[in-house]
Amino acid sequence: MAELQTSYTDQIAPAVAGMVANGETSNRVSRTIEDAAGIGFGKAAFRGAGENGCTATPTAGQLLGITIASSALALLPGATADTYPQYEGTNILVLGAIWVTAGATVAKGDQAYVTSGGVITNVSTGNTILPGWFFDHAASSAALVRLVRR
Repeated sequence: MAELQTSYTDQIAPAVAGMVANGETSNRVSRTIEDAAGIGFGKAAFRGAGENGCTATPTAGQLLGITIASSALALLPGATADTYPQYEGTNILVLGAIWVTAGATVAKGDQAYVTSGGVITNVSTGNTILPGWFFDHAASSAALVRLVRR
């Protein structure tokens, strides 16, 4: 028999990575994941090799946006939670506000960059700029933070 949850926190989490932050004007596109490892929720997505493909590999000038979390994704055996698998369709936020995990301590208004490993940070050295994307408030490393592009 499946084990039921028996403990609960006093407060629910305010957000999850890849969750659209609010109802302000936004723009979204759909693409197909090309990476064998898939792309996690709340990660930078870049134009892929295919006509409608996308990849997590940072490529200057090829940013599409940030992947939007989906509760409709079935978790198949061996799949990674909170990750779109290869060949799956994904929604990408091109314009608006979305929650991501900070890869460093960030301040409100800091420019966003992505590392070669897909971590979203405010550190420019050796990383790829996410043009037009900025941190919306201060947060410590590994905390959830809103990322905005208006």
